Amino acid sequence: MISSSFKKLIVSFIEFLSIEKGYSKNTSRAYLHDLEEFASFLAQNRSFMAEKSNYADSYKKNQVGVDEVNPLMIRGYLGFLHKKNKKVTIARKLSSLRSFFRYLVKHGVITDSPADLILSPKQRKAIPVYLTVDDTFRLLNFIKTDTLAGLRDCAIFESLYSSGIRVSELAGLNLTDVDFTSCVIRVFGKGGKERIVPIGKKALDAIKAYRKRLRLEPGIQIDESGPLFLNKSNGRLTVRSIARILDKVAKECGLLMPVSPHALRHSFATHMLDAGADLRVVQELLGHKSLSTTQKYTHVSIDRLMETYDKAHPRR
Repeated sequence: MISSSFKKLIVSFIEFLSIEKGYSKNTSRAYLHDLEEFASFLAQNRSFMAEKSNYADSYKKNQVGVDEVNPLMIRGYLGFLHKKNKKVTIARKLSSLRSFFRYLVKHGVITDSPADLILSPKQRKAIPVYLTVDDTFRLLNFIKTDTLAGLRDCAIFESLYSSGIRVSELAGLNLTDVDFTSCVIRVFGKGGKERIVPIGKKALDAIKAYRKRLRLEPGIQIDESGPLFLNKSNGRLTVRSIARILDKVAKECGLLMPVSPHALRHSFATHMLDAGADLRVVQELLGHKSLSTTQKYTHVSIDRLMETYDKAHPRR
């Protein structure tokens, strides 16, 4: 097992991420999971760790402290991860360890970080999964709006594609976050950062139709300052439920690829850039901190540029 001080330092680090860095609950939870998994690996592989440690007596006592961790142990952990994880997952878990040990160095708990000397696994740049414009329209037009659930689902997916917001941001929307006059919505992104995002008329009309039908439903008490999209129990619709609904609709309308809410966000960004939108504008709309994060969506524009070049250049 790991020492109690090790556990306390992990808790302290997670609190630091949440309170001082303003990380979201999901992000903080991911860091916690990664660190607990690493600590569990150390505890469950004491014989291997003892060989790599200058503190063999501690391992014999079934205790592992943060000052005992060295690069060889981390490499052993990464080797263990390679058996069941993709490179992108391993890189993320290594990043969590780097952040944790740098935090310990900064607060004088240890003198050097054992994770800084470890190289991240090389990764291919993955092209985001996105729908063509035709497939996007096919999906959105397929949703039947003759029921309350259908009106809600239509409003949800029209809004995701129209605004490009994250599904977690959409799930967190309240009715008061929608400005029907100015055609914008207020969303709270990663770290609770607020931004104002434009939303199209089709999406707003779909929201109006859903909320109008909702008010006519018997037995439903409407909170005009409460959640924008409700589940069957009249509570806030969850991210998981939205993903499940979209997957079902995509299969029913005959799309041959799996479609997630994030794919609609990718489609929004891809279609905007392909139509000539400025990269920095799209960055702002998506709520990306770094421009490099948005640049992964430029692949379609580049493909189209090359196609035009091949057709038009006289000496291609």
